[in-house]
Amino acid sequence: MKAADLKNLLERVQAWPEAAQQELAAVANEIESELRGQDYFATHEELQVIDAAMAAIDRGEIATKAEVEGAFAKFRRG
Repeated sequence: MKAADLKNLLERVQAWPEAAQQELAAVANEIESELRGQDYFATHEELQVIDAAMAAIDRGEIATKAEVEGAFAKFRRG
């Protein structure tokens, strides 16, 4: 991507909804951190999702082998 293309994109981003702008900024920050070799730190929201998933597993709410195979088969067809 040329510098002019990037500049044009950033100008268009200013017209995006605030939530979309925040999402782009978060992704750009993650990429920059990776390029700098910095450790990744999950956001509060990501940690909440992880905690909820772990609690569901602790309650025994896990997919059966057949359900997992069905999901993989669905994505392989596409």
